[in-house]
Amino acid sequence: MEDIYRRSIELHEKLQGKIEVTNKIAVDSTDILSLVYSPGVAQPCLEIEKNPERAYDMTMKGNTIAVVTNGTAVLGLGNIGPLASLPVMEGKAMLFKKFAGINAVPICIDSTNPRHIIETITRIAPAFGGINLEDIKAPESFEIEEKLQDLGIPVFHDDQHGTAIVTLAALVNAAKVTGKRLEDMKVVINGAGAAGIAIAKLLRCFHIDSELCVSVKQLIVCDSKGAIHRFRNDLNKAKTELLKYSNFQDVKGDIHDVIKGADVFVGVSKGNILTQADVKNMAPDPVIFAMANPTPEIMPEDALAAGASIVGTGRSDYPNQINNVLAFPGIFKGALMARAATISTEMKLAAAYAIARSVENPTKDMVIPSALDTSLADVVAKAVEQAVYKDREMEKKIAAAEAEYTDD
Repeated sequence: MEDIYRRSIELHEKLQGKIEVTNKIAVDSTDILSLVYSPGVAQPCLEIEKNPERAYDMTMKGNTIAVVTNGTAVLGLGNIGPLASLPVMEGKAMLFKKFAGINAVPICIDSTNPRHIIETITRIAPAFGGINLEDIKAPESFEIEEKLQDLGIPVFHDDQHGTAIVTLAALVNAAKVTGKRLEDMKVVINGAGAAGIAIAKLLRCFHIDSELCVSVKQLIVCDSKGAIHRFRNDLNKAKTELLKYSNFQDVKGDIHDVIKGADVFVGVSKGNILTQADVKNMAPDPVIFAMANPTPEIMPEDALAAGASIVGTGRSDYPNQINNVLAFPGIFKGALMARAATISTEMKLAAAYAIARSVENPTKDMVIPSALDTSLADVVAKAVEQAVYKDREMEKKIAAAEAEYTDD
């Protein structure tokens, strides 16, 4: 790891940042200058004033995302502030370009006040086709994303939904490999932050096919104090909401108690909290997704030695890397293609199942595609685009039914 850190410093100093703005046309004549700037540029401006949708056709808006952070929850580094988070945001912009051909601009906001962040994003939104919220700590991230849903462009907190989508995709294929049904599984999630809560939300209602929506059999979420249950009096709003669809039996205890008999462990917490004894106490052929970085909740070799059937981590040096890059480029590409106003649950589920289907023959060492699969973004984008059209058709049917009811 020390060698990677040293080489990364050297690379960043050499490049002086990892992204740049380039022109799409050479400004090498007065004629071109008159088209891209004064006087010709006045006409596209007037066209957009008359019809704002034309901005998608004639400006960067149709293919540009803002990657927005305040640096309060960066990778495994925590609250390092907006300036120190800039290398991560540049990296995210690179991934958008590499995998989806989408331009992305890092926006680092110097505030921890949700209201300031909401106001800033609202004011800069006209220039962008979507907003990717990144590395903003919970519970503020929930409020910020929720308040921006009427912005008219997709707003997507990747730490929440990207992680949840890829986790669901991996779990769909893990169920196939183990011969278990997802709806029969007991799932324990350790970590009740942004990612853990988003994963729980998807697992409460996932599609077995295009029509049916069901939940895993039992879902328990733990935080640093143990299982989240109805008799605790220290829960914030987000954790209280979890109890509407999790831990109906009010199971109590720490992670070592709760994991007994579980089919699946999903870790989005901190390293080295799970033991081999814990794995042995799980149901037969357990699935372990230990995604804490850089140190997983249990090292894969230890989990496998204790009887785990499938192990996934957030690391690239082990099989089954559960990496958000499998989701967010295609999700935003599909949303931009369809000019979606939001990222709906249907779009998230469509992305998850598109990712899962891309592994034709899942095995214990491959329940999820490679993070370097450059073809996946287009597959996900098409599925997301179709989900948008399906949502719109449903909205039309509902509106027609309501209108008919009103007329009667």
